[in-house]
Amino acid sequence: MKLYDELVWRGLIENITDQELIEKINNGGLTFYIGTDPTGDSLHIGHYSTFSMAFRLKKGGHNPILLVGGATGLIGDPKPTAERPMITKELLESNYIKLRKQVEDIFGFEVVNNYDWSKDINFIDYLRDYGKYFNLNYMLNKETVKSRLDIGITYTEFSYMIMQALDFLWLYENKNCTLQIGGSDQWGNITSGVELIRKKIGKNAYGLTMPLITKADGTKFGKSEGNAIWLDINKTSSYEMYQFFLNSEDSKVIEYLKKLTFLSKEEIEEIEKKHLACPEKRDAHKTLAKEVITFLHGRDEYEKAVRISEALFSGNINNLTKEEILIGFKDVPNFECNESNIVDILVNNNICSSKREAREFLGNGAITLNGEKVIEDIFIDKNMAIDNSILVLRKGKKKYYLGYLK
Repeated sequence: MKLYDELVWRGLIENITDQELIEKINNGGLTFYIGTDPTGDSLHIGHYSTFSMAFRLKKGGHNPILLVGGATGLIGDPKPTAERPMITKELLESNYIKLRKQVEDIFGFEVVNNYDWSKDINFIDYLRDYGKYFNLNYMLNKETVKSRLDIGITYTEFSYMIMQALDFLWLYENKNCTLQIGGSDQWGNITSGVELIRKKIGKNAYGLTMPLITKADGTKFGKSEGNAIWLDINKTSSYEMYQFFLNSEDSKVIEYLKKLTFLSKEEIEEIEKKHLACPEKRDAHKTLAKEVITFLHGRDEYEKAVRISEALFSGNINNLTKEEILIGFKDVPNFECNESNIVDILVNNNICSSKREAREFLGNGAITLNGEKVIEDIFIDKNMAIDNSILVLRKGKKKYYLGYLK
């Protein structure tokens, strides 16, 4: 199967600007770019779909460039519903540095910053050298712009597509870059760049967009949706990422395997058969988590995520390290306490409503301390704590609490 056919099979092609691009993709040798504005200090899983597409093209013999928009980030790509808040230059610069390192470490792409060639363009030159090539009706017809006309769009936002088109032109002239790729929401910006190159220097350039990766209800994976899974392990641990993929909707997991992993068509089709036969085993979900986490963070981090997950599921946490416990119990209620008897700890930290209730739970074997059942009132000291400082209490089957001994 040729590269372009594989991309279609994976569901990674939404639109292309020219049918000529199909053979160019199959033949290799293109220099292309993908862009992102440094509005955050890390990429997230929504970015990962498009960046892994760029990595596939790299493996197919093409040369990728990542453009981090130090200039366009100061303006803000128009959102369909509202204007983006302005970000300071200092924050954008800090984010740029972090994103550049992240992309270089994970994907090995060359990274450029459009602020470098945009900062010295004066307003008159901007209008004469670039603005004159954009017809107002053409700009108004772009989907994102049209969606904002009723509620209003500023001139600053309206100019964003010209700035992005300028980027494509600069990369064409200085890096021999003939292709821009991006998510489907970037179609208008990408085609503007193709048109600017054609009108200003009489050359052919190409654009390709991919479907945005979404949940079953159509919502995106992105920070603006409030459900970001970050690629930075310090913002989203491998365990959290493992749980995210393990809990993916059954109806979407094969799509994610196609778009987010580098497994072959034959491997994914075999996994799909097993998934359809026994979805409750969650083999597809586990494979998805394994492939993505291993690619991003390495085999050790994947194995750590599995170890934490299995320990928490079984309740056997004795073999977990303090670090692993803090990762696994990041979101459970926590409290500070002095060395004391367990009944007082349960009551004083609102785990049980009264000493009577606490003793009932203990008597019924419904309280565990660091994975071990406690059936009577005992004194808790640092020798009983993990690393002399951590208490993991469980009430019933699922309610966990994390205590820190002073």
